[in-house]
Amino acid sequence: MTKEQVITSLQDLPDSFEPEQLIEHLISLQKMEEVLEQVRRGEVVTEAEAKQRLAKWLS
Repeated sequence: MTKEQVITSLQDLPDSFEPEQLIEHLISLQKMEEVLEQVRRGEVVTEAEAKQRLAKWLS
């Protein structure tokens, strides 16, 4: 996460907010970045692959 992302997050919040709102927003942003990095590294499966892998438990 960069300073610029934190600043942008602050600017997106209303003038008055609870600190928890900022923390939740930053955590969500970090999680999205992690998922995008997993996609870039090819560490994802398609819906069909997931269904195939889970078939024995879904039956």
